Amino acid sequence: MLSKPNRKEVARKRHYRLRRRLTGSTERPRLSVYRSGKHIYAQIIDDVRSITLAAASTQDKELRTASGANVDAARRVGELLADRAQAAGVTTVVFDRGGFLYHGRIAALADAARGKGLDF
Repeated sequence: MLSKPNRKEVARKRHYRLRRRLTGSTERPRLSVYRSGKHIYAQIIDDVRSITLAAASTQDKELRTASGANVDAARRVGELLADRAQAAGVTTVVFDRGGFLYHGRIAALADAARGKGLDF
């Protein structure tokens, strides 16, 4: 009898399926998002040079609050990431949702980053 795959395994497979066609270049780096149960992390990666250009998470000193696992915290991470990206000279990115559904915290982060001037 086959066992039911767990959520992490299914998300990992979705992420690999996405990453086959998504890569970040020097002109258009990849905005990668990871959502855990308690926090949300985002970074802008140049896959050609294998470097992180900008990063933000709910564990940053400026964003530490009672909870990092809500839509409001994700929105603040998106705004901070967009500010840091513009300081690094990045204006356009490719969005990598990391195998997570584009809903809730992931969508809030993306919308906030777009609102602050990041183009994707």
